[in-house]
Amino acid sequence: MEKIQHKTIPVNGLNMHVAELGEGPLILFLHGFPELWYSWRHQMVFMAEHGYRAVAPDLRGYGDTTGAPLDDPSKFTLIHLAGDMISLLDAIAVTEDKVFVVGHDWGALVAWHLCMYRPDRVKALVNLSVPFIPRDPQMSLVDILWKSYGDDHYVCRFQEPGVIEAEFEDLGAKEVMKNFLALRDPGPLYLPKGNIFGHSAEKAPWLTEEELDYYTGKFERTGFTGGVNYYRALGLDWELNAPWAGAQVNVPAKYVVGEFDLAYYMPGTQDFIHKGGFKKLVPLLEDVVVIEGAAHFVNQEKPDEINQHILAFLKQF
Repeated sequence: MEKIQHKTIPVNGLNMHVAELGEGPLILFLHGFPELWYSWRHQMVFMAEHGYRAVAPDLRGYGDTTGAPLDDPSKFTLIHLAGDMISLLDAIAVTEDKVFVVGHDWGALVAWHLCMYRPDRVKALVNLSVPFIPRDPQMSLVDILWKSYGDDHYVCRFQEPGVIEAEFEDLGAKEVMKNFLALRDPGPLYLPKGNIFGHSAEKAPWLTEEELDYYTGKFERTGFTGGVNYYRALGLDWELNAPWAGAQVNVPAKYVVGEFDLAYYMPGTQDFIHKGGFKKLVPLLEDVVVIEGAAHFVNQEKPDEINQHILAFLKQF
């Protein structure tokens, strides 16, 4: 881990912190919420050892990446996030027309859209947790979740600026991170006011105290607004993505999800994944893997298994 290099690169109006290890074909790793480049620590070391150049940025609003206007959620759309990645590739992959991309959670959502917007820049894709989510022609994802689950669903609770951040601050970054990273309930995630997580979770068994402290230190410094703004931009995402309604993702892809991942239990998701809808919109989808016993943070919980899935897929290209 100590061999990982860190640099700051001017990207799309940001100063983007990037972690990098290895030489060879570039793999761009995109983290989710509430995570950092650090969530890919196991994959970076493994893929570098197998002849790849592993690059993992702190995404807009996270960690040591600075310059994003945290008081303006409209600057956190998928258009912005995909644009950040194109600008980053222009800076670090000048000799590669196409690169590999691996995403998890929000990073997967960014990766799907990056491939939909700019398939000319992606050689192949491995996404964890979140499948491609087609645009509903009638209402945004936030409205769908509000209708399905009500005000206490976490996506709905994240919508009003400042509110959830104040509750997270009262609880403390370490407690917030410990509870999120320990999630194993595949049902809807509710964060009721005044009793956000219901109880203090035990630290996830796959997470060391040192690793938890790394996350805690970063989020104590930055707060959670950057990551929460991704959810606040979902309504604008729905508006801006109208030109891509019904569009396909035409990049070779593999999808991996934990058996107990809450994303796998969103309304209609399993039917979409396993009964043809997913393959229709991602026609080059080559494999769908459900990791037995794993939950949402599958790349950290089952790193060896995930490493092998990524390597086996990417080495075909």
